[in-house]
Formats: sequence, C-alpha cells, structure tokens
Amino acid sequence: MSARISAVGVGLEFRFDRQRRPVSPRLSRLRRAGTRSWGLRDIDLEIGSGEAVALLGRSGGGKTTFLRTIGGVYVPDVGTLTIEGQIGALLSVGAGVMGSLTGRENAQLLGVLAGLSLSAARNATANVQAASGLGISFERPVSSYSQGMRARLGFATADEADPTILLLDEVHEALDHDYRAFVRGRAREILASGGIVIAAGHDHPLLEQLSTRALWLARGAIVADGPFADVCEEYLASAPEVE
Repeated sequence: MSARISAVGVGLEFRFDRQRRPVSPRLSRLRRAGTRSWGLRDIDLEIGSGEAVALLGRSGGGKTTFLRTIGGVYVPDVGTLTIEGQIGALLSVGAGVMGSLTGRENAQLLGVLAGLSLSAARNATANVQAASGLGISFERPVSSYSQGMRARLGFATADEADPTILLLDEVHEALDHDYRAFVRGRAREILASGGIVIAAGHDHPLLEQLSTRALWLARGAIVADGPFADVCEEYLASAPEVE
C-alpha cells in the first residue's frame, strides 16, 4: 500500500449572490453579483506514505474546506491537487445519513454512494455492524441515534472501503473512549501499511495521539507546518493575533 497527496498553489474560491447565498461559478453569471471569498489560498504541501497529519486552527480557518477538497467534495479553482490512494472520509456526523432509515439501510446507502455496487454494499453490512459496535441499534432508525452512534456508523462505513487515505473532521471527537481507541488502532494500521491519516479538530491531546505532523491553517492559508508539538505550541501562543 502506498499513498500520496501533493498540492501546488491550490486555491478555492467561494462565491455568494446579493442575498449572501452560496452559488456555483455558472449560477453566479445568472444572479446579481455578490461577494467572493477564498476558502483556500496558495496551498503548497506534500504528504507521503505513513504520515499522520493534524489540522489546527480556529473555526473558519479552512480545516474543513481543506479536507473536503482532498475528499473530492470541492474542486480547486487554481493550482494542482494530486491524490494517489483510496479515500475513506468521515467529514460530518450526519453526512449522507437519512434519519428515517435504519443503520443497516444507511450503511448500504453510504456504501453505494462510496462507489460499491448494491450487492457489494449489502454484503458489507455485516462487517459495518460488527465494526460499529451498535448491536441491535443497527436495525433502528438513525433518527434515534446519539451523535456518537452516528459517528460510529459513519466511521465503520467509511472504513469498509479499505482506505489508504483516512480523513477525519472533528467527528471523532464525538466518539466515546472505547471507540476512540478503536479508531486510533485502525489509523495506526493504515499508517503501518503506508497509508495517510489526516484529522482536524480542537481536541489537541486527541489529535496528538493520532498525529506526528501538524498544519496550522488561518484564513485558508498554511501558517505553519511541522512536528505536532511545535506547531501546536505556536498556534496556542499566537493564533488570536494571527487570525
């Protein structure tokens, strides 16, 4: 297994109409022009096999936008982004989940959305149920789930894709102690096999358990990149002034 992420001059621009509603580039030509904002600016980096990277920064600094761009949710407006590897992403506790469906039905839905055939998604549900640890709740509507239970379902489903690049956006912070240990163990397995793990959040001790390298993002740009302890110390000391 090998994985690689390379970004050269990557930038992502958000466009809004006069009512401050987000619009696509094509739709922006049809509506009265509003404002524009760069979600990512001048991102240059290399992440190689076996690296675990934490994303630090205040809310709105670009962490989620960066993860969603790597995950293919957003396409950069400028620059070049190269992704080598199979992505497994847990970018939101409720992403793609329908509350009226059971855990089993949602696992099948998320599997199909991830690119599996319907039969393959059905065959994978037993593994998802076991990995999620939801027990009989797997057969209940997700609307009855706590945030932690939804996060369990989302992670187990994403992990079933056997990712070489694992993306986690704060949702791992909603997990209980036991399942956090499971996620850490799975992340270490991915890293030991030459994969990549990128996690964003505000629980720095938890991020330190997952990561050895950190990126500090502010206003969509990288402020610092280096060993986790060094970047975290710099961020905690200076973030208010920089952002």
